[in-house]
Amino acid sequence: MTVTRNLEAILWDMDGVIVDTYEGHFVSWKQALDEVGQSYDEDTFRRTFGMNNRLIMAHVFDGELEEAFIQKVGDRKEELFRRDIKGKVQTLPGVVEWLERFKGMNLKQAVASSAPQANIDALLNELKIREYFKAEAAGATLKGKPNPAVFLLAAKLLEVDPRNCLVIEDSIAGVEAAKSAGCQCVAVLTTNQASDLTRADLIVKDLSCLMLEQVYSLFI
Repeated sequence: MTVTRNLEAILWDMDGVIVDTYEGHFVSWKQALDEVGQSYDEDTFRRTFGMNNRLIMAHVFDGELEEAFIQKVGDRKEELFRRDIKGKVQTLPGVVEWLERFKGMNLKQAVASSAPQANIDALLNELKIREYFKAEAAGATLKGKPNPAVFLLAAKLLEVDPRNCLVIEDSIAGVEAAKSAGCQCVAVLTTNQASDLTRADLIVKDLSCLMLEQVYSLFI
C-alpha cells in the first residue's frame, strides 16, 4: 500500500545541522571526563555524536552508572559547553536561507535536539533565530537517538503526523531516529561521511546545495 505524504513540517536537529558545535562539544566532553579520570578520544565522540548524554556516557563507560554520577558529569559538560560557545557560533551554510524559505511556504518548524533545553536556548539566542520555530523538543530526558522519541515529540508539539515531516540531520543516530519515526530525512555531511548515512532519503554536502525540487520529490 502506498503511503500518502504531504509536507507540513520541518524538524531541525541542532548540533551539526543548524550550527557547527563539533569542536565545542568534543572539548567540553573531554574536559568533563578528564576531571573524573576517564579517557576520551575523537573516534568515540564522532560515533556517539547526536546521542543524549545518558547514552554517550553508557558508551564511554561501557556499563551501568549511578544516576547521580551521570547527572554530575553531564551537567559539568553542558556548563563548559555553554560557557565556551558565547560569541563563537554561527549558522551553517544555507540554514538561514532555508529557514526563511520554509517560513515563506507556511511550513511549521521545530527544533528536535538531543541537547538539554538550556543548550537549545543558548544556541537559539546566540544565533538569533528563535522566531522561526513554533516548537522546541529537547531530548535530554527522553530515550535518546536512535530512538525516535524526540522527533515524535516534535511532531506532536506541532500537531503534525510524523509521516508529513521532513527531518534535517547530520548524525548516524539521528538519521536512524528520523526513519524510525516515519519521517523523511535529509542528511548533511557536517559530521559523517555519506557512506555512514545511507538510511537518509537524501544526502547533501550542506544546505546551500539543497534544491527545492529535491525536497518536493520526497513527498510525491
